[in-house]
Amino acid sequence: MAEDRNFILRIIAPDRVFYEGKIDMVEFNTTEGEIGVLPGHIPLTVIISPGILNIHETDKEKQAALHAGFAEILPHQVTILAEIIEWPEEIDEKRAEAALQRAQERLNTRAPETDVLRAEASLKRALTRIEALK
Repeated sequence: MAEDRNFILRIIAPDRVFYEGKIDMVEFNTTEGEIGVLPGHIPLTVIISPGILNIHETDKEKQAALHAGFAEILPHQVTILAEIIEWPEEIDEKRAEAALQRAQERLNTRAPETDVLRAEASLKRALTRIEALK
């Protein structure tokens, strides 16, 4: 029996089914580091960290800015429950640049009222959006 070289990827966002299809591989960031998933992967559940999601279809590659969520990895299916995910064409570059500057300013000034964790999360989101546009 031939080994299946594809598996199903489902990405669910709060407002839509972001992606669903058969793919060869998917790569994304987790709290433990980068992960690449191929068909037949051992069952695993991971927490997503901000970064670029790479979807390897048979004849092309797609990228998206994935900011947060969870992933359930099974041998023949990966399901990502994304809090925020965007295709590059959905990202407003000027807005991302402005968010990056605001976050950097907050972190550089470190006023007593600055929520550092929130500023760091904003910085990571902005950097991921800008990276997705390149």
